[in-house]
Amino acid sequence: MSIEIKNVTYTYMPKTPFERTALKDVDLVIEEGSFTAIAGHTGSGKSTLVQHLNGLLEPTSGQVLVDGVDLNGKGSKSEKLAARDARRKVGMVFQYAEHQLFEETIFADIAFAPRNLGLGEEDVEARVKEAMSLVGLGYEEFKDKSPFQLSGGQMRRVAIAGILAMQPKYLVLDEPTAGLDAAGKNKLIQEILQLHEKKHITMIFVSHNMDDIACLADKVLFMNQGRVLLYDTPARAFQAKDTLQEAGLCPPQIMSFLEDLRDAGIPVDTNALTVEEGIANIMKAVKGKNG
Repeated sequence: MSIEIKNVTYTYMPKTPFERTALKDVDLVIEEGSFTAIAGHTGSGKSTLVQHLNGLLEPTSGQVLVDGVDLNGKGSKSEKLAARDARRKVGMVFQYAEHQLFEETIFADIAFAPRNLGLGEEDVEARVKEAMSLVGLGYEEFKDKSPFQLSGGQMRRVAIAGILAMQPKYLVLDEPTAGLDAAGKNKLIQEILQLHEKKHITMIFVSHNMDDIACLADKVLFMNQGRVLLYDTPARAFQAKDTLQEAGLCPPQIMSFLEDLRDAGIPVDTNALTVEEGIANIMKAVKGKNG
């Protein structure tokens, strides 16, 4: 199954002096099980797009379908219930997600959404335990603590656990590492990757960081002025220099470094997305030069 965005256009404050079209005829499919990254400069339409994926925004025109169900179905009662259930399949973690925390304890905060689903306390507790485990927070150690006594990275993970407790099939992460220090960012990135690999959750990851995208994603969406510029694998996407420039983006640092080496006369393959791949390319070039 998949999330299908069909010719979606969205206009803020239509028919007013402040009218602005944020999405223009966006058409793409996010396949189940994929890890899709969305990139573009501020104002490119990234956040507006992802807010359509669980029905927070309704398209001015076009459709958003989750597993074949229109999120904005307005027909019969059964169609409306199907749309509600489809929206619940998509969990949304906003930028600075810790601002969503409000309960006195970590347990209560994570349990809030499952309780709203009408689950019994045993099921709620089981979901809280699993969600805390998925984000690397020990249940007994943290459940009774106030979320506001934690570090920024830990608070972010509690907020993500609150979404995971709803057991979404698709998880949208809008700049999830924003504002974290290097250690907190690296830990969160690893946990996001493990969620994808172990739980097979489909990830939609919004980021300005091309190095994170290169390491995590199997598909990349570049946006500019509300339009899709490119939707492809990272390897091909980051080779599209003109498109990168149009989107106001730069390639991953390792790719830029390899290009500098090549320009300096070292015949190195610049097609690398990770540091490990870059080192392998450098070693191959050095051996070839000395051989």
